[in-house]
Amino acid sequence: MKETLLKTENLSKSFSNGGTLQHVLKNIDLELYKGDFTVIMGASGAGKSTLLYALSGMDTPTLGRIAFGEEVLSEKSSDALAVFRRKHCGFVFQQIYLIDGMSVMDNVLAAGFLVSRDRKALLQRAKELFLKVDIPEKTWGKFPAQLSGGEAQRVGIVRALINSPEILFADEPTGALNSRTGLDVLDTLTAFHEQGQSVVMVTHDMRSARRGNRILYLKDGSVLGECDLGVYVPGDEKRHEKLKSFLAEMGW
Repeated sequence: MKETLLKTENLSKSFSNGGTLQHVLKNIDLELYKGDFTVIMGASGAGKSTLLYALSGMDTPTLGRIAFGEEVLSEKSSDALAVFRRKHCGFVFQQIYLIDGMSVMDNVLAAGFLVSRDRKALLQRAKELFLKVDIPEKTWGKFPAQLSGGEAQRVGIVRALINSPEILFADEPTGALNSRTGLDVLDTLTAFHEQGQSVVMVTHDMRSARRGNRILYLKDGSVLGECDLGVYVPGDEKRHEKLKSFLAEMGW
């Protein structure tokens, strides 16, 4: 039986838009499991990123409950949520947000120092992660402007993993990349998932979605359906057809 990492009950999020209340998430009951690569899909405006931000503690729900083990995120203060994110979550965004005036290595270590002051241990972990994502030592001293898009995103993944998070959240991580570099980033995320990393990714791209084992489809702020794709195998056409059929059923 799978171990539950995150659980929501009646999760709802509303915004006031010109005096009109807009319901972005509606009474979502959901469990995320340890070791899963969960993909969140849906049409533009379905609430995908809002759900990811709520699950990760980057945003607070209007109503409902979010629990991470015994910790109830929906009851925490902003400062307590910031501490929670540093310890338990990693984030990879479409825009990478590396600090321009800092080297590749220092960008990663700066994220590590938010949780630990053990520079030696952090440096060793950073080196190991860089090698795993094919960022060679000659690149560690470079600045973000000297990197290609794919390199920068892989550095972003290292930064996200430096504190050994229980969950890696990714919001359209290949959205700003070309096909080749996007594939490299997907291969990197897949490799870490195969090593046991729990991943939650928002995407509108079928190629990216095929990497997940569990697909959640959002429509108008609710989970309309989900699909179990099983273990990812490169070139599995049956997997592609199963996802394609599921998305067609959802009206994608």
